[in-house]
Amino acid sequence: MRMPSDLPVAPEASTLEPRKSRKNNPEKTRENILQEAIVEFVQQGLSGARVDAIAERIQTSKRMIYYYFGSKEQLYVEVLEKLYGDIRSSENHLHLAELAPREAIRRLVEFTFDHHDRNVDFVRIVSIENIHNAEYVKQSQTIKAMNNTLLDSLGTIVHRGVEEGVFRDGINPLDVHLLIRSFCFYRVSNRHTVGEIFHIDLPDVAVKQRHRQMICEAVLRYLQA
Repeated sequence: MRMPSDLPVAPEASTLEPRKSRKNNPEKTRENILQEAIVEFVQQGLSGARVDAIAERIQTSKRMIYYYFGSKEQLYVEVLEKLYGDIRSSENHLHLAELAPREAIRRLVEFTFDHHDRNVDFVRIVSIENIHNAEYVKQSQTIKAMNNTLLDSLGTIVHRGVEEGVFRDGINPLDVHLLIRSFCFYRVSNRHTVGEIFHIDLPDVAVKQRHRQMICEAVLRYLQA
């Protein structure tokens, strides 16, 4: 008679398949926090945003968020840097230096129009930062450096256009930047009030196409020699 100790023993689960080790991914954690922080700051503004709410969304703790970002204000600064960085990075992939000056300007204007139209969060955050008198942009050398790079690129395009005789002389690249951004930004930031007051559906495809063409022509005519 076989004693119980002689009975075959089932192999432990650990011998059937190796355990999957849980590896911490700091970059993914930071990115998740940033994405949820964007939602919170867009919806509540800087003053009304709560770190508790951000932590709850991603099922983590306030302590973890403070570990990565130090404070709510620093998290907000990094949200600004991310959103500005996203648009500047996308602009770098337009390869404007490879295009003729007029075509480069047209592509930049169309990209700016489309980006603002599709990225309402960016428009909202910039509007919020203006309420705070750019207090947090002042703290970020990264944002200033990124935007100076944009002006350098725009200045190069304008200079090439002048040399080729297609753009007039004496143009300030910052003025061109403001001309482009002002229209593209305003129609998104004020879409509700403009829509209600003037009974226009700004998100309508035909309206957007008309405005997209209009701002391209306006900028090119301003630059024209």
